[in-house]
Amino acid sequence: MTKHLSPYVNRDLSWIEFNRRVLEEAQDIRNPLLERAKFLSIVSSNMDEFMSVRVAGIQDQMRAGLTKTDFTGYTPAGLWKRLIKRATSMVFEQYRTYREVTRSLAKEGICIRTLDELNATQQKAVSDYFHEIVFPVLTPMAVDQSRPFPLVHTKELYLAVLLKREEALEEEEPLFAIVQVPSILSRFVTVPGRVNSKKQEFVLLEDLIEQFIHTLFNGYEPFSVHPFRLTRNADLTLNEEGAEDLLEEIEKELRRRRWGIPVRLEVAKGMHPFALQTLREELEIEDNLFEIDGPLDLSFLMRFSGSLSGYDNLRYEKLEPVYPREFDESDDMFEVIRQRDVLVYHPYESFEPVNDFVLQAAYDPDVLAIKMTLYRVSGQSALVQALAKAAEAGKQVTVVVELKARFDEERNIAWARQLEKAGCHVVYGLVGLKTHAKILLVVRREQGTLRRYVHVGTGNYNDNTATLYTDIGLFTSHPVIGGDASALFNEVTGYSSPYNWKAFGVAPTDLREKLFRLIDREKANALAGRKAHIIAKMNSLSNQDIIDKLYEASQAGVKIELIVRGVCCLRPGVPGRSDNIKVISIVDRYLEHARVMYFHNNGEEDVYLSSADWMTRNLMKRIELMSPVFDPELRAILINMLKLNLEDNVKARELKPSGLYEPVVSKSDRPFRSQFEAKVIPLWKGEA
Repeated sequence: MTKHLSPYVNRDLSWIEFNRRVLEEAQDIRNPLLERAKFLSIVSSNMDEFMSVRVAGIQDQMRAGLTKTDFTGYTPAGLWKRLIKRATSMVFEQYRTYREVTRSLAKEGICIRTLDELNATQQKAVSDYFHEIVFPVLTPMAVDQSRPFPLVHTKELYLAVLLKREEALEEEEPLFAIVQVPSILSRFVTVPGRVNSKKQEFVLLEDLIEQFIHTLFNGYEPFSVHPFRLTRNADLTLNEEGAEDLLEEIEKELRRRRWGIPVRLEVAKGMHPFALQTLREELEIEDNLFEIDGPLDLSFLMRFSGSLSGYDNLRYEKLEPVYPREFDESDDMFEVIRQRDVLVYHPYESFEPVNDFVLQAAYDPDVLAIKMTLYRVSGQSALVQALAKAAEAGKQVTVVVELKARFDEERNIAWARQLEKAGCHVVYGLVGLKTHAKILLVVRREQGTLRRYVHVGTGNYNDNTATLYTDIGLFTSHPVIGGDASALFNEVTGYSSPYNWKAFGVAPTDLREKLFRLIDREKANALAGRKAHIIAKMNSLSNQDIIDKLYEASQAGVKIELIVRGVCCLRPGVPGRSDNIKVISIVDRYLEHARVMYFHNNGEEDVYLSSADWMTRNLMKRIELMSPVFDPELRAILINMLKLNLEDNVKARELKPSGLYEPVVSKSDRPFRSQFEAKVIPLWKGEA
């Protein structure tokens, strides 16, 4: 069967399978109930981004009349049909799971009610809430000859309302209006508890508005009210070459995004045919209609689950990130890093050392310069405040801010302006390339010379996601890494000829070629009869050239183990092509985000940390960084971490030649869940 398959799994179909694995976590009864609700929320948020970017791009290709197949064998039209079919099936499963989860929550005393399930006292309370809080915020928008169809904002919830005049004739066409469900108010409304009951009860805001919709249309009778939601194309189209001010150009594009071409229409099941037809005509959306049997946009479940107090038994056990013991032993981080490299593993270890590192640099009179990249930062970033303090203290502070970090553009613009006001040099990277590398450089004067201190990471400088994602950070004062770090910032901020990197692999100039060399070296060792082994952990693998290199290495006898959380276009286990390749994906409590590469190198083991996935965009269209780990003890720690992942037999799924994933078949009787084992810091550091 497998010999008739394409050598490659399609990227977008692989992504659908990833989101299905997230959905499986919502379905897994071993997970705490409120965590299952959060996974349902993540499925919705993931699908929103997928539709607004990937599916939107495919539709653009179809409108342009493109019929050429991609390297996986799909035309845009053929791929679109497959994606919509699989997405529709997934949404059906998602809402079946939602009903199961809410039934289970009700048994635990957490009840999302319809309004007719409330008693008289509760009805009075929600009526008062509507009239006092909700009604003043609502704006009914009629559609008729004098009032054109209003702008429907992407991913916002609306009610489609059909009305008739109180004295209307039977044959008169219905009147149409829409009402936006205000996102400024909580989607779930707390209902006062019943007498002698400990249950917490809620109603959804859209149900409450529907109950009192008649108050918005005096003299008219609403006879059909149904929610709908539109997703628009969210990709930015920038002319960076012609833009005099990139920041202004992006701000314009963000405003234009509100008018993006409609991509998907979600409507409540049972919507009146006249209302549905009106929406489809006005929004000019013929296909990609999802009829939903349940509340539209389950992303509200994330905030809902987090807002409940007193239900710790329905959540994961709380994990308090520990402060790395290496830095706990001294108040002087520079002294510690001078003596040895330090590895930090988030979220098991705290992100605070990164903030503290910049703060210490800000106040240290011997620090001359701080340079770093910012891709996605949190809303209240201590790191940005520390950089501002450093600039105000007279340090040379250079920050490369990526304005094109998708869906974080507005936040990054605000940070850029704040940093500029504080006196930082803010650079927006190179034309046509996103700056995705994660690097922080501190230049310090010591005993008549300069020493460079460097932090490189696999994840963003974001203290919020550092509690939710697994990522690795390396602090080092190794002179070779320091020299490469300075050269990298010179390339990004100024004019610089291509640099002969001593340690780094840097995209788009040489990272792909460096990976080729490392893979080819393992291949040569295998052909010479020596042990050859590659372990690579990343988020996505979709670059055809890298995949072909891995196929060649597999055919030469290299043992290849890949830990790829999301998209994987490589098809493992195909006889004669990839039978030496195993691919697993781990979806669990934390988002697996670290990029770590291991090459056996005939016993002289090499380990690298990277900001880059093995995707074409990362290798060819972004500034990315791959850094070696020179310290043998730290290399051993990272190899141990990779082995923990490979031993997972609870949350790991294995990619089969079909392109589908199945639970890992364990050779051990003991359940081994790598994320839960790794929370014991000595274990991943190899000290247990």
